[in-house]
Amino acid sequence: MTPQQNRQLSRIGKPLIFGVSLLPLAWILWLGWQDQLGANPVETLSHRTGDWSLRFLLLTLAVTPLRRLTGWNWLQRFRRTLGLFAFFYVCLHFGVYLIFDQFFDLASIIEDVAERPYITVGFTGWLLLIPLAVTSTNGMIKRLGRNWQRLHRLVYLIGALGVLHYFWLVKADHTEPLLYGGLLGVLLGYRLWWWRTHSATASRSTR
Repeated sequence: MTPQQNRQLSRIGKPLIFGVSLLPLAWILWLGWQDQLGANPVETLSHRTGDWSLRFLLLTLAVTPLRRLTGWNWLQRFRRTLGLFAFFYVCLHFGVYLIFDQFFDLASIIEDVAERPYITVGFTGWLLLIPLAVTSTNGMIKRLGRNWQRLHRLVYLIGALGVLHYFWLVKADHTEPLLYGGLLGVLLGYRLWWWRTHSATASRSTR
């Protein structure tokens, strides 16, 4: 693909990805407008925003493996947008808890974080995402240099915390959190395989 084709794809693809990424929020708002959030609207809002947080996180992690397996290097252009939408939906998820569940009761929130493990790991994941979102600009990438990549490896831990948060939250059917955990395991396993393979190749070439 030529540089001009890459630029054209980026001009078309980024607004398209942005618009599609807002569709889950639009659907949630529509359900709320139509009073179709079920008997427990707060729980529905929490689950839907949490689900989309994990989905966008996994989509972000899937970009690099897909790029390497297919040779579609243009996919890399959309990783940042997907990552920021993961953060956006995590913030919505936390906002539902903060506003509609706890009504800004700081003492109750601190107690929850300290005493309820699934909230502890979820809150930790949200906190760890903040520096990744803040440093997602081109300026911060240049300023941090190699440290930027080291910092953004936290996304692997964040993904694990997100799956664990969901697993501990669910009381009965663990099918969905296990599915997300399996997908995360495949994505992280591929990265480990890639790193080991290329480290061994580099080591042999220097002998």
